[in-house]
Amino acid sequence: MTEGRFELSGGYPLRRTKRAAPGLLQRLALLFLPILAVASFAVASPAKAALFVAETFTLGNGLQVVVLENHRAPVVLQMIFYKAGSADAPPGKSGIAHFLEHLMFKGTPTVGEGEFSHRVSLMGGEDNAFTTADYTAFHQTVARDHLADIMRLEADRMTHLMLAEGQVTSERAVIIEERRRDLDSAMGKLDEMMTASLFLNHPYRLPVLGWAHEMAKLSRQDALDFYGHWYAPDNAILVIAGDVTAAEVRPLAESIYGPIPSRTVPPRDRLMEPTAFAPRQLVLRDPTGHQALWMRRYLAPPYRDPRTIRYPLGLGDIRFDVGPDAGGPQNGYALDVLAELLAGGATSRLYRDLVVGKGIATGVDADYDGSYLDYGRFTVTAVPPVGGDMAKLGQAIDAALAQLLAKGVTGAELSAAKGRLQVSAIKARDGLMGPAQFVGTSLATGLSLDEVQSWADRIAAVTDADVMRVARQVLQANTSVTGELLAGPVP
Repeated sequence: MTEGRFELSGGYPLRRTKRAAPGLLQRLALLFLPILAVASFAVASPAKAALFVAETFTLGNGLQVVVLENHRAPVVLQMIFYKAGSADAPPGKSGIAHFLEHLMFKGTPTVGEGEFSHRVSLMGGEDNAFTTADYTAFHQTVARDHLADIMRLEADRMTHLMLAEGQVTSERAVIIEERRRDLDSAMGKLDEMMTASLFLNHPYRLPVLGWAHEMAKLSRQDALDFYGHWYAPDNAILVIAGDVTAAEVRPLAESIYGPIPSRTVPPRDRLMEPTAFAPRQLVLRDPTGHQALWMRRYLAPPYRDPRTIRYPLGLGDIRFDVGPDAGGPQNGYALDVLAELLAGGATSRLYRDLVVGKGIATGVDADYDGSYLDYGRFTVTAVPPVGGDMAKLGQAIDAALAQLLAKGVTGAELSAAKGRLQVSAIKARDGLMGPAQFVGTSLATGLSLDEVQSWADRIAAVTDADVMRVARQVLQANTSVTGELLAGPVP
């Protein structure tokens, strides 16, 4: 992993599925990883401009298509996002979305098992897939001359997946082993426990891979039911990035994906979080480890305006669309600025206090991940020196956050944080995978292309009042979980 501020996703090493080259990447990590490691940038005031050269259109069957032009090399990337993830699993069938992701490579009447990836390889390309809480994505990168070929392959398995009982049995063993490997790491265990503790009721508490005892019972029919429930053109987003234009993509999309009939996809019906009456705290010891870690994760609003939720959420009390601190669509961008202000480099508030000033941490991180439909997460992480005092570190972080809430932010640090984020947007156009996943994730979690395109302008519009509003809204003990990873044997 490249060194930089976003080496941790939500405070943890990025979890990868079996076929997920990028893993469950935090949306801005994809775009800003190479540049946010820099301590500071010249503060600029970039002109209002679209983030990408992008165009979108919708086919008659409901499939949304987005074309991102990038003519630096004769290469194209196809990425399809199905709006169904681990949080959409029926009760008792956690991990079914990820299991289906694996099974999507098992073949159709015209493409045999393993042949999908083999054909892409023969084109000189690469393919992969990954699952998140809210969506599942599949992608291929090939020379631009093969765009129609990979579109035909992907359209074929949208409706014609075939599964044999033996294939399901063998792949079920693969995902169970994948989960076992995930939990070989103390960080993986802590991640799973913190997420399950943060969400008391919402299905985001379920591991993306699933609980082991439920994974062991997942069946062929479970996979086919989930496939038939969610995999349809009107529940998908197709992103084509690279050396191509919308004028070239449209006739291909219409002729290849257009004939696939739409289906009535049922609305998502998810539970909300109840009132939490106390903070949660977890302590995990890694007897063979050498590096301790302190982490706190808060419940936070998502990027999208919570008032635009278009499916029923069950009764609950944790709402970010009501109350004096409800800020609507600007919440997420203000949380981006808050995270950057707290730990965005060597001049940030926590770094200067904990690393430079007190010397009780060797590294700090603050991360807002709002790329979810219902609830985001805001995480503060600190690494103590070997033998460091974990209690003292936690107390110092509490004091720093309390000081921010009491005294606010300065104009200088607000301007510097916004400047770093705005300048980073300039680099967001590089590459194919990063922009495609950024756009697809945003659309799959309720944002519009216009909102994606205006990211830098929305950051520029954040005020100190916005930052303090979201800080008061999110930095609440009762909607948090604190985790401590202790290294070495019990003394």
